Amino acid sequence: MSPRALMFQGTGSNVGKSVLVAGLARALTRRGLRVRPFKPQNMSNNAAVTPDGGEIGRAQALQALACGVAPCVHMNPVLLKPQSEHGSQIILQGKIWGQRKAREYQAVKPLLMPAVLESFHHLQAQADIVLVEGAGSASEVNLRANDIANMGFAEAADLPVILIGDIDRGGVIASLVGTRTVLPPSDAARIKGFIVNRMRGDASLFASGMSFIAEHTGWTPCGLVPFFPAMRELPPEDTGDLPTGWQGAGTWRVAVPLMPMIANFDDMDALRAEPALSLVFVPPGEALPVCDLVILPGSKATIADLNFFRGQGWDIDLAAHHRRGGRILGICGGYQMLGRSVSDPHGLEGAPQTREGLGYLDIETSLMPGKTVRQTGGHLLPSGAAVSGYEIHAGITQGPALSRPVLCFADGRLDGACSEDGRVRGTYLHGLFDQAAARATFLSWLGAGSSPFDNRARIETVLDALADHLEEHVAIDRLLSI
Repeated sequence: MSPRALMFQGTGSNVGKSVLVAGLARALTRRGLRVRPFKPQNMSNNAAVTPDGGEIGRAQALQALACGVAPCVHMNPVLLKPQSEHGSQIILQGKIWGQRKAREYQAVKPLLMPAVLESFHHLQAQADIVLVEGAGSASEVNLRANDIANMGFAEAADLPVILIGDIDRGGVIASLVGTRTVLPPSDAARIKGFIVNRMRGDASLFASGMSFIAEHTGWTPCGLVPFFPAMRELPPEDTGDLPTGWQGAGTWRVAVPLMPMIANFDDMDALRAEPALSLVFVPPGEALPVCDLVILPGSKATIADLNFFRGQGWDIDLAAHHRRGGRILGICGGYQMLGRSVSDPHGLEGAPQTREGLGYLDIETSLMPGKTVRQTGGHLLPSGAAVSGYEIHAGITQGPALSRPVLCFADGRLDGACSEDGRVRGTYLHGLFDQAAARATFLSWLGAGSSPFDNRARIETVLDALADHLEEHVAIDRLLSI
């Protein structure tokens, strides 16, 4: 009989918790178990939209796919969407709950715990096992009071914990043993085992390291997992997970500027896998390169990112790109930036203000309270190629360029705008490139050919390979016996 829930925490951020949970979810699902993923609190602007129009972290949507179920808001009841270096929008069970600065948020966390537990129990009722993912580091003792993400939640739900360390970044012995040292005894007692992730080279060289960790912590070794190169093909959740340099060896070059509040950059996943393309995320401090297409991605703070774009001199680079005949595509916040102006009359992103846009589309956008969040589909214009994806935006866009829409939704609504010469396009639809026919249409706009792969099927294949990998290198039966 499997346990009802098992929590995976990390010695730090980016140790591979999300990918390991996704792989274990697929492995256990293939064993015939009803599995559900759960993350009490996540922080990401790379949100996914559930069928009922709620927002959750992208990692939990991937984990739901690994379980073979639709994502739901209970899988990530608290989602923090950073709007600046110091504050975030709080999404509670899929809907906007409020905005808080970091220090203010610490005080309101106890108000959120009942909803977090409600969501957890909702999933428990559907599952043979719930795989719970912590956030950041288990050893953040300065945040232990009122914690809802790691040991605070484990205590409230009375869960056993598996601790994950990343050997690829170095210092894994110190990070695991050090975590045991700094945790209060009651929290340390919840940890029943550990996994060392991302081992490169000869695993036998770390056998004594596994023994040392077990001896000095009292925890059971549950796996030494070799580095899994195909993990790069899974949707990244954080900008720190994005690849550097040019990706792919295709002839046609695509550049995506990395702005501070970039959101939903998984729109680029299918393009990164497209053989015809080479794609680069351009970091701050570097000029936009000579390329065929510049994509302005989504943003959680459109005006702030527009100001940052200009501050980097990217507006000058974009003008040169356009003069050379290059194509420009804006998605969501990037679409808004391409217009003549972006207004924030209600001060949603700070003080009420209006900023001049980049001026490539004859549209104007006003940011408004409330948010459009929904899964949707339709077809591209004029090709008729089917598209499906999701909307997640605030604002009303108007202007003459809307008479040249990019697509038509299934409910008859028109979306997006094109410049008169057809070289600049914008849309509110995320997931635009996931369908082969729609991607082929956009690549033909560049003059490029396309590979007819289905992006979801590609991800499913990687999840199966990841599950095979973990079946070999993680003591899954041992985990189930905890």
